[in-house]
Amino acid sequence: MIKQSHTSEPHQSAALAGELRISVGKLIRRLREQAHPGDFTSAQKSVLLRLDRDGPATVSALARAESVRPQSMRVTVAGLEAIGAVSGESDPNDGRQTLIDLTPTFRKTLTTSRAAKEDWLLRALQAQLSPQEQDALAAAVKLLQRLADF
Repeated sequence: MIKQSHTSEPHQSAALAGELRISVGKLIRRLREQAHPGDFTSAQKSVLLRLDRDGPATVSALARAESVRPQSMRVTVAGLEAIGAVSGESDPNDGRQTLIDLTPTFRKTLTTSRAAKEDWLLRALQAQLSPQEQDALAAAVKLLQRLADF
């Protein structure tokens, strides 16, 4: 079911969409500046985030989740293994398979990176927004989450 827009003019919705895209993009770039990112490809970033969120997985499972061929995923995982971001261990339920997971060192790096981003964002919120504006932003975050889940 499609929800109707509450905006009176279609061009207002289009303008809002454009402004939102630009603002969110700029915020993402600013957050990335706060950490020391590696030179990860988008495929590598996606695998790292999936492993962090969902836990260990086989190359085949990662390939299915990312909608790529297992051969392509093997190349991505090999690159991550080469820099020490992930490692593989035998699956305790099926010794023929290898479970890929984040290394403890990389997990620590990821945690530090996230903390730096959140620290910058907290300081920016406190310096740039009044308590009332922070409340309005909290309500807007819920709306952004709904958009992201669309």
